[in-house]
Amino acid sequence: MGLDILSQYIVNGLMLGMIYAMVAVGFTLFFGVLDIIKFSHGDVLMVGAFTGLATYIGVQAIGIVNPWLQLALMLIVSIVLIAAIGALVAKFLVLPLKNAPPINTLLVTLMLGLALREGVRLFYPNGSNPKPFPRLLPGTEFSIGSLSLRADSVILLLAGLATILALRFLISHTRLGLAIRAVAQDGETAMVMGIHFERVVLVTFGLGSALAAMAGMMNGLYYNEINFNIGLLLGVIGFSAAILGGLGNFYGAILGGFLFAALQTFGAVVLPIMVPDIPSAYKDVFAFAIVIVLIGWKPTGLIAERSSERV
Repeated sequence: MGLDILSQYIVNGLMLGMIYAMVAVGFTLFFGVLDIIKFSHGDVLMVGAFTGLATYIGVQAIGIVNPWLQLALMLIVSIVLIAAIGALVAKFLVLPLKNAPPINTLLVTLMLGLALREGVRLFYPNGSNPKPFPRLLPGTEFSIGSLSLRADSVILLLAGLATILALRFLISHTRLGLAIRAVAQDGETAMVMGIHFERVVLVTFGLGSALAAMAGMMNGLYYNEINFNIGLLLGVIGFSAAILGGLGNFYGAILGGFLFAALQTFGAVVLPIMVPDIPSAYKDVFAFAIVIVLIGWKPTGLIAERSSERV
């Protein structure tokens, strides 16, 4: 295998890992503040990608042609709108079920995801078919030693890393982050100490949803195509990554995301060489099988959660 092909697999694995990690961190945020699993999270990511595409069509229609300005407007509209949707979901669907059995919240968010997915398929113009996503980042290739890299891939990886670091800084070094951590550790005590529980929950769901919108945009910009089903697989993988790393643990979610991507890349590259009868299309089967084994071995996740480390 040539180094140029190997470098492409490495970059693809890193890109997948970054997207999976961002989705997994969203699951960790939701679980941290309310101990719930929001199964519509992957479909929220999909809506974020379609919102970015619709914004692109709109800014083109009004004559904005600068690709960087187009991209900035797409990101702003997608992140703000999806963050607002996340907060509304928390207020009107999740918080009213706070004292209900967990299966109720699981079912409601599962149905919400289905509604979002079918809504895009039915009401977005020709929504059943894959949509080309605009190529707005420079595609210039450059080399680092024997590795060949594309500028757009590097930009996306750095943007994803900056997003995760910014979120970690917000949670660890700001008053809002202190409030989020307090609610995650003990919501009732946090309320007694004067923290506005509902406001913190709404902000947290907004942050997690904004992260999903960013991941959806990155997915579209990297693959230059989106469809109404992308959130289904990304949601399942993101949730699996969060469980694998240790649900409720920020660093565990990141580790789980990159580990899952590494398993997929291994399945696509190495597995067909080791077992010629197995094509690379089985990479997802291989990755999920290994994750099942790892979860069976470490049921609490690779980084076991401690209450002081949640979110």
